[in-house]
Amino acid sequence: MTGAPASAAGGSGAKPVRGGKLGTAAVNQASLWNIANILTMVRLLLVPGFVLLLFHNGGYDPVWRSFAWAAFAIAMITDLFDGHLARAYNLVTDFGKIADPIADKAIMGAALISLSILGDLPWWITGVILARELGITLMRFWVIRHAVIPASRGGKLKTLAQGTAAGMYVLVLTGPLATLRFWMMMVAVVLTVVTGLDYVRQAVVLRRRSLAAERAAVGRTAEALNAAAGSPGAVAADAGATDAGAVGATDAGAAGVADAGVPGAAVRVSGGSTAVEPAVRARDGAEAER
Repeated sequence: MTGAPASAAGGSGAKPVRGGKLGTAAVNQASLWNIANILTMVRLLLVPGFVLLLFHNGGYDPVWRSFAWAAFAIAMITDLFDGHLARAYNLVTDFGKIADPIADKAIMGAALISLSILGDLPWWITGVILARELGITLMRFWVIRHAVIPASRGGKLKTLAQGTAAGMYVLVLTGPLATLRFWMMMVAVVLTVVTGLDYVRQAVVLRRRSLAAERAAVGRTAEALNAAAGSPGAVAADAGATDAGAVGATDAGAAGVADAGVPGAAVRVSGGSTAVEPAVRARDGAEAER
């Protein structure tokens, strides 16, 4: 459970470039049958195998529980490698995006629930860990429209602690090792709760920032539209002194009207002086066109 998807859409299977950035071309080139996805599939298949080995012969046989521990260890190791390979070699597929987190939750959930059924692990520990994992998954969907919550170092440390503690509980341990595994599980529980609360804080902050940015963008757009709506447009009226003969007035001493060349704008010539009529219709026409 690395907090990052192991693998986005299947494509032609062209050879990816190591360390390249994930882009549209890389996503389309990634083949469904790549090493990252195969490791994810192996981890999914190990889940029922692990449960069968753990419960074989009553669930308390040290030998069969050792086999179950080996299956659990392999599953956790593949979890460490598939995400790294997918990112390093651009082997990202839609299947991997969905299957990787499912496999992560499945193997850990199967181990915790099985151990609680056998009476080796208190149910409250299983409940706290599973509730946290489910809650964080739902919360990621809640804020995915606003931002993506990145995996933190605390989250990775939590995963390591959970895997180590659960693996120790799968084995039949006594004496100091049994005491050690108890405290390891307590560390895992504390990290589970602390990192869960930190993810909640990040989600709330990211969502608030995103909503504030959206409101600011809407406000700026509204201001721009209002400013554009309040402008009269390119309306020009020549208000200077004009020569009656230049504007085609037949009688220089009589009142005449000259067109200023702008629709709706009129220049009234009376006794050699001019006055500009308000260009209301011209402004309305310009706004209608916008």
